[in-house]
Amino acid sequence: MLNCKMIMKTDILGFNLLALETALIDMGEKPFRGRQIAGWIYKHKSNDFLKMTNICAPLRDKLSKKFLIGKIQPLKTVNDKSSTCKTLWELADGESIESVLIPDKDRLTLCISTQVGCPLNCQFCATGRIGFRRNLAAGEIINQFLQTELGESERITNVVFMGMGEPLLNFDNLLTALEVLIDDLCIGFGARKITVSTAGIPPKIRSLADSGLNVGLAFSLNAASDHLRDLLMPINRRFKLQDNLEALQYYHRKINRRITFEYVLIKGINDSLKDAADLAEITRGIPCKINLIRYNPIDGSQFRPPDNKTVYAFRDFLYPRTPAVTLRESKGANIAAACGQLKAIYSKRET
Repeated sequence: MLNCKMIMKTDILGFNLLALETALIDMGEKPFRGRQIAGWIYKHKSNDFLKMTNICAPLRDKLSKKFLIGKIQPLKTVNDKSSTCKTLWELADGESIESVLIPDKDRLTLCISTQVGCPLNCQFCATGRIGFRRNLAAGEIINQFLQTELGESERITNVVFMGMGEPLLNFDNLLTALEVLIDDLCIGFGARKITVSTAGIPPKIRSLADSGLNVGLAFSLNAASDHLRDLLMPINRRFKLQDNLEALQYYHRKINRRITFEYVLIKGINDSLKDAADLAEITRGIPCKINLIRYNPIDGSQFRPPDNKTVYAFRDFLYPRTPAVTLRESKGANIAAACGQLKAIYSKRET
């Protein structure tokens, strides 16, 4: 009777340089082989060991038996008139995520997801309505960049971790993905062109500062009082504003980059001049810029965006009182561009 064992291959995409070198040393090879493989996977975007021509044939064969180079598959791509492009990706286990490619003058920004769904249940975001499925592996995070860049004639200039999920709740895989993105022997993307967004996890904000990766940090604020933020963002019941503000100050001191405060304006909820005054007060003393974003309506929500008069009054009140204020014009509204909405529509149709 034959005793057949299924050989499970490890997905090597998402390994940082140290992990690649260690894997090759464990196979009895020199560390430089790991650097060669990093070049093939991350710079040449190869998914076939047998095509790595500067690696000897016996090693290519051993690698193909032990490892695989994972891929994510595009399920659906939609574009709007501004050329904003949202892609729904299928993962190996059948789950799906989305990324968004946003052109803006001389920039081409890729918005990347870090989780399938989201556990935070922010009241203005469609992704929270999906619920939390799982964290993405580092390779699944990186693959959004690699697969998007493969299909683009123009080079991606900026990467923002503002897609589905809370990046700092998938901290280890986020860190590995950042290392792969930034390392010159892997992708070699500039740290100053990368921003991580968070709803506010103070211990992880400090850990990200201590990592030395020097990426930008955006804080999804949306309310200048704990009472209102508790209602809009349940995570605030665990991590209060003051705790987050102290962590953000630590981040700035450590990294010497200004903090971005993201503030979604919701009609009759957080859009008054009193709200603007409170926002100016709590951000005082933190080198920052404030991005104002009109609420983008989602199905089943009672929230609405404010009118232009209210939005402009809010912005104009802030500007002389804060260092930098930007009113971000939403792109992709006619292709359901609210955070996580494309995935939500997909889930709804499948259930």
